[in-house]
Amino acid sequence: MDIQTLFGLDGKVALVTGGATGIGRMAAEALVRAGATVLLASRKGAACEAVAAELNGLGASGTAIGFAGDVSTEAGVDALVAAVKARTERLDIVMNNAGVTWGAPLGAFPFEAWDKVMGVNVAGLFDLTQKLLPMLRDSGSVDDPARVVNVGSVMGEREMGDGAYSYAASKAAVLHLSKILAKELAGEAITVNALAPGPFVSRMTAFATHDEEMRAKVGQDVPLGRVGRDEDIAGCMLFLCGRGGAYVTGAVIPVSGGINVMSGPNIFEQALH
Repeated sequence: MDIQTLFGLDGKVALVTGGATGIGRMAAEALVRAGATVLLASRKGAACEAVAAELNGLGASGTAIGFAGDVSTEAGVDALVAAVKARTERLDIVMNNAGVTWGAPLGAFPFEAWDKVMGVNVAGLFDLTQKLLPMLRDSGSVDDPARVVNVGSVMGEREMGDGAYSYAASKAAVLHLSKILAKELAGEAITVNALAPGPFVSRMTAFATHDEEMRAKVGQDVPLGRVGRDEDIAGCMLFLCGRGGAYVTGAVIPVSGGINVMSGPNIFEQALH
């Protein structure tokens, strides 16, 4: 079995929400380079169209189509589903990447930060996936299941608030929900897996990753010594969406540079030195 067989996506159709920037943009490029037709959707349709044009200029075997899509309301999800169906008759891959955050110190964290963040990051993700299930069922088979990849966060795995309480809780919900859906959909030839990223360069993390100096500082707090790169996301997506990942479901891939296994200090370290 060759590498193209394991990781190639020729003929596949993928939807990436929040696909204009950050992790969504990284994933979209990987999928296009692997041969897929990638539908890019976010609230900023013009940005998705611009990114699609960039990806189509790579000379890769896949193509990209950008358009507006909003998962923050039920009406928005319905409109996005209709937009997908208007552009393709089949759907093999869904990457639920769209997300929002909210930061405020404990004691001043507002009630409204919960409704907005949980609505997009959890309810929107679930409702979109649910409404796209008929298309995923039609494309999946025992040998080549349809794929759902949900973007969580290492903040959903570890006890990390960092002033983003509703975000961290929402990402924990995403990871748990991914496992529930994996269990329920395995018999329908649909795999559901999740990424739990650490720090990557994105619009959401721009406050801390906007230049090389800041990225180096952030990287000092990561066990593997750096922030995430495009290829880190690309490798995960090509594994989960290609033939190589056809037998994997319910997994959470900790693409966080080791933050997922950080814990307290070694309690006897000082005594032994």
